[in-house]
Amino acid sequence: MSDQARITNQKDGTTFAHAPGDSVLRAALRAGVGLSYECNSGGCGGCKFELIEGEVENLWPEAPGLTERDKRRGRHLACQCVPRGDITISAPSAAEYAPRRPPQRQSARLALVRDITHDIREFRFVATAGADFLPGQYAMLDLPGVTGSRAYSLANTPNAEREWHFQIRRVPHGLGTHALFDRLARGDEIGLDGPYGVAYLRTDSPRDIVCVAGGSGLAPMVSIARGAVEAGMLGERTLYFFYGARTARDVCGEDLLSSLAGFGDRIRFIPVVSLPGDDGQWSGATGYVHDHLERVLPEGLSNYEFYFAGPPPMTQALQELLMVGHKVPFGQIHFDRFF
Repeated sequence: MSDQARITNQKDGTTFAHAPGDSVLRAALRAGVGLSYECNSGGCGGCKFELIEGEVENLWPEAPGLTERDKRRGRHLACQCVPRGDITISAPSAAEYAPRRPPQRQSARLALVRDITHDIREFRFVATAGADFLPGQYAMLDLPGVTGSRAYSLANTPNAEREWHFQIRRVPHGLGTHALFDRLARGDEIGLDGPYGVAYLRTDSPRDIVCVAGGSGLAPMVSIARGAVEAGMLGERTLYFFYGARTARDVCGEDLLSSLAGFGDRIRFIPVVSLPGDDGQWSGATGYVHDHLERVLPEGLSNYEFYFAGPPPMTQALQELLMVGHKVPFGQIHFDRFF
């Protein structure tokens, strides 16, 4: 692989350099070129491209974001390919994907770990070069003993202390969470690359805000809420924060929001439990969070700015509810797909 590889996108005419260690997608975003993408991890398929000239190395041939039909048609994932010399591709791009904060690689040390729930922990890292990102974005972490980067959403907001906070749910048999929960100790160093993601807070929106979180989708929604307060957006607007949990012990987020100005008035926390059980531990709303959202919000859904993160079934149900059921304009719906 050449250190001087150049990547040309035939579709929009852009050309950018590739640095060792970068995928085609990361090279584009680092150069300010807005190739289409979402998860940056091989799962969503949002960064598909066609190879016109040259050769690429496929880092994950079995990535679920690429179907067998895609492979037969010669398609690749920009987040999972590295050029072997100069290449020409045909890839969708748009201004909305051009990073407002170009991602950069840096190292970071683990400074603090604390439990959020029985299976979600907050990991705080202090980086060497800074913490310049937008509320709602994520970073790619290079963890010891783990092949490939892992994407985790940020829970805090940009800061001068160079801190990057992640609220991460333990995944059974997950190599990334095993490294984080069981191997890393305070002071250990990892690689951090970011920020990434297009589901960041839109500070110019005049609408009330709806955040919907499930599982460790808590992190980016807390970041959105914190960012909205810091930006002074809630003077006349309301932020509705829905958290969908399986059981009562999975409910979280209220203590993180309660310290924010306007909590209980301009910030309303609404937890929903899908499996309350018969032990009487839960007396709040039950069912699926997207169904409860439809019942609780006081106005037509097209009047809100929506942000959501969580398990794929939840995000899929929300997409269908908003776009198909209520014709909410796509420009008012913000999420990054993860699998």
